[in-house]
Formats: sequence, C-alpha cells, structure tokens
Amino acid sequence: MAVTDLPAGAIRPPAGSTRRPMARAVAAEFLGSLLLTAVVVGSGIAAQHLSPNDIGLQLAENAAATGAGLYALILMFAPISGAHFNPAVSLAAALLGQLSWRYAAAYFPAQVLGCFTGAVLANVMFGGRPVSISITSRATLPHGISEVVATAGLLLVIFSLTRTGRGQYAPAAVGAYIGAAYFFTSSTSFANPAITVGRIFSDTFAGIAPTSAPAYVLAQLVGTAVAVATIRAIYPAAK
Repeated sequence: MAVTDLPAGAIRPPAGSTRRPMARAVAAEFLGSLLLTAVVVGSGIAAQHLSPNDIGLQLAENAAATGAGLYALILMFAPISGAHFNPAVSLAAALLGQLSWRYAAAYFPAQVLGCFTGAVLANVMFGGRPVSISITSRATLPHGISEVVATAGLLLVIFSLTRTGRGQYAPAAVGAYIGAAYFFTSSTSFANPAITVGRIFSDTFAGIAPTSAPAYVLAQLVGTAVAVATIRAIYPAAK
C-alpha cells in the first residue's frame, strides 16, 4: 500500500514499516459503517421506547448518541482506513487526490453492505424483525435542500481540517457537526448515501421509505459536488 494511496485522515506509517493491506482498510470501512448504522438506528429505536410521546426528545437522544458514536468510531478506525463510513467522503477524497480510485472503488460496496448489516443488527437488538422496510416518506424539496447542505457541510468540515494539517480534530468536529445538523436541517442530516440505503431496512424512527431514498442520494451527490468545488477554491492543496 503506497503512502499516496492512504485515505484522507489516515495516520502515515513510520518509514520502513510494513504497509497496511487494502483488505484491512476495507474491513475497517465495513465494520465502521456497520457500527455507525447500528448507533443511528439503534439509538432511534431506543429513543422511541424511552420517550414515546416527545418527538423532540427522541431526536435529541438520537443526535447525542450519533455524535458520540461518530467520535468514538473515527478514533477507532481512522488509522486503518481514514474512517470514511460514507461514499460521499470517499468520492470527495478521490476527486481531491487524497484517496486512490482503487481504494474508493473498494470502499463503496463495503460501506453500503456495512450500513445494511448495521440496520439489521439494530433491528435484532431491539427484538424486531431483521429486515423491515420503512414506510417513512421524506422526499420533499426542503428535505432535498437539507441533504445538499448537510452533505456539503460535512465534507467541508472534514477536508478543511485534513488539508490544513489539523486532521486530529476531525473526530470531535464531525461528531459535533452531525449532532448539530440533526436539528438545523429538516432532513435530520443523513449526509451519507450508504446509510440512506441501510435505513430503508428498518421501519423505525430512523428509517426512510425506498421511494424517498433516491432523492436523498441525489441530493447528497449534489452536496458532494458543491463541497469539492468549494474545497478546491478555498483549500487548493493538502498540507
């Protein structure tokens, strides 16, 4: 694994050390995506049980767990894969020259499969059917605009740090941003095509109907394009 192939945010190995194989990085992306989705979906189910009559409190509980979970998971997997857990992050990293396309192509299916498996795991942990297709419709214009904003903002947070030599702050910054975006976007900030697909398979608080998912993914890709253009203009070269 060449140093230039290492993912954005990954810790560089000491000179002369054995390079980490791609298999480890892909496994880290699968496990990280699985655990992230289990956190998002599982905390949403728990919030429904704990606060059945207060949607605002349910959202706060879901957001707090997601932000804290992201912080821990990024710390855990960043040295191995960059802790993307998100095709939008991997795509942006490849477009910005911070991840080889070979790694990006391997990450994408691992992230989607991880998110699906995480949703199944969350369903099972709370006594539900392993797979239950969501009926929560979310595809409106405000939701689409929110996903553009949420995704672009997330990528700006990540790459503003990695391209200015402050990648060590990414775990806290990403967790804080996503926690905040649960509340300042009407879509509750999915900001991740893989987790959007995974959340189809849980008819719970965090779920999304299959008919709404394509609009979310499209908006997330638009947000990625906006972010990449902005990053290239403001942070033209990684340091």
